[in-house]
Amino acid sequence: MRVGIAGYGLAGRSFHGALLASCGFEVAAILTTNQTRARQAKDDFPLTKVVSSIDALLAENLDLLVVATNNSAHAEIALQSIAAGVPVVVDKPFARTSAETEKVLAASSANGVPVTVFFNRLWDSDTLTVKKVIQDGLIGKPFRYESRFERFRPTKNPTSWRENDTPEKGGGLLLDLHTHLLSIALDTFGPANLTHARIRDIRGDSEDDVTLELQHSSGVDSILSACAVAGSPGPRIRLLCTEGALVIHDLDPQEALLRSGEIPTSGIWAVPTASRAFLHRGDSVEEIQGVAGNYGNFYLQVREAISGDGTWPISHEKIREVASLIDKAREISVR
Repeated sequence: MRVGIAGYGLAGRSFHGALLASCGFEVAAILTTNQTRARQAKDDFPLTKVVSSIDALLAENLDLLVVATNNSAHAEIALQSIAAGVPVVVDKPFARTSAETEKVLAASSANGVPVTVFFNRLWDSDTLTVKKVIQDGLIGKPFRYESRFERFRPTKNPTSWRENDTPEKGGGLLLDLHTHLLSIALDTFGPANLTHARIRDIRGDSEDDVTLELQHSSGVDSILSACAVAGSPGPRIRLLCTEGALVIHDLDPQEALLRSGEIPTSGIWAVPTASRAFLHRGDSVEEIQGVAGNYGNFYLQVREAISGDGTWPISHEKIREVASLIDKAREISVR
C-alpha cells in the first residue's frame, strides 16, 4: 500500500516512517519544505519522492496519508486528504479544538473516507499491563488510577514549537501528552466526566503543567498529570485497587528504541518492550512480568481496515471524547 507522510520531524521520521515501513507499507512520498529533513527522507527511503506541497503529495496515487505536521495544520491537511478520497491517519492531537474535530469527522462521514488518530500509547506496555492486572483480578477492583508524563526541563527548548507555541497555535502539554493520558484512561475505564482541571504555563507562553481529574461511570477516578518542570518525576502509573496497588515507574521503551533507529520486524518487536511492574500490598512488593508493548499493532490494524478485513484502530467516538474533554478542561481550569 502506498502511503504519503506530511511532515518529517520527530513524529514523521522516528514514529510513522519507521512503523509504516515495518508494517509493509511503501512510503511513496514525503512532504517537507525543510532541506535537512528532505535529505533525511531520501536517506531513509531512497525511492521516495520528496514534495513541497500537499497537492503534490495527494497527486501520488496514495492508499493512505499520514499527517505528522505541526498541530496547527492537522485539521486542514486531513480535510484536503478526505476531499481527495485518501484515508487519513492524523498524529495526536487530532485537532486543536472540538470544533475542528467535528469538521473533520463530518467530512469523513459525508465523503465515506476513513480517518483515525495515532493514539499509539494505547499499545504501551504499561497500558496493556494495567488492563491485564485488572482482568486477572490480581489486586481486586480498581478505584483510583494515577497516570503521568513528567520530566524536568526548567528551560524551554527554543527550537521546539511544542514548547513555545501558544495553545491557539497548537502548542502545550494539554494538546500534546494529555491526548495520550485521556485516551488511555477512557479506553481502560470507560466514559468519564471531567471534575477538575489546572492548566498552567510555568515557563511562559506554552502550557507546561497540566493536571486533570476524571470520574468514570465505572466508579474509577483518574488523576492525570503532564509536567515539564517536575524536579522529581513520579511513577508513570499508580493503580489503587481494593487488594493492593500496581506501580510502574518507567516509560515504555518503544519511543527510545525508535529514536535510536531500531524498528520492529513485520510490525513486531524482536527486543524486549515490557515495562517493569510491581504489585504493592502494604510492605509486600512483588515484581510481575509486564505485557510487551507494540506500536506496530496500530498500523497492522490500519492495513487490515484499508483491505476491508477489519475496523480502524480509533473510532470517531473516541476521537470526539478526547477532544471534548480537552475543550472542557480549558473551560473549567482553575485560575
